[in-house]
Amino acid sequence: MKRYLIERNIPGVDRMNGEQLKAASATSNAALAKLGGKVQWVESYVVQDKTFCVYLAEDESAVQDHARLSGFPANKVTEVRTVIEPMTAI
Repeated sequence: MKRYLIERNIPGVDRMNGEQLKAASATSNAALAKLGGKVQWVESYVVQDKTFCVYLAEDESAVQDHARLSGFPANKVTEVRTVIEPMTAI
């Protein structure tokens, strides 16, 4: 599976409370279940009016299928080519 970074423009997402974020996560998980393992959600970062999500997927169309089913936009989808970290220097 390939790794993707998804930018989602969601006005007000940074002001959601715990219950709202829990409901959003449940909505996303339900969409993932419908896709039968073609997409996996790794994690998301919430910033002002958007999220940056890391997903594993067979291809970009699977990411777009999740966006359609969940109702959360995938405004920009970028395939991750390589991951580097502090240990890369060793």
